[in-house]
Amino acid sequence: MNLDKLKFDRGLIPVIAQDVDTKRVLMLAYANEEAIRKSIETGFAHYWSRSRNKLWMKGEESGNTQRIVKIVADCDYDALLYLVRQKGNACHTGRYSCFHNELFGGKDRDG
Repeated sequence: MNLDKLKFDRGLIPVIAQDVDTKRVLMLAYANEEAIRKSIETGFAHYWSRSRNKLWMKGEESGNTQRIVKIVADCDYDALLYLVRQKGNACHTGRYSCFHNELFGGKDRDG
C-alpha cells in the first residue's frame, strides 16, 4: 500500500474494522501513519488513541486482538477498512461489535 496517497486530517485517518469471516462491522477508530505502518509490520491492528494521545495495539491489555488480513482505502483515500480476524470481543463493553445501539429500523420498511 502506498501510504503517500492517504489523506490524513490533523494527522489521523478513520479506520473501520470488519470481521473478514462474519462480515460484521466491529468498530471505528483512528490511525496515524505510525499506527498503519505498525499494523502492516506486525500483522495486528494498531490505532491512535485520541483520548490517551498514544499508539495502541488492539487487545494489548484485553487479549482481544485483531489479526490483519487486508487493509483497503476508500475511493478518496481518506478512510481505511481493516479486514481482520477478531479474537474475542472488539468492544470495550464486552460486546462483539461496538455497533449495538440501535437507533432506527430493524424491521422491513417496504411493507
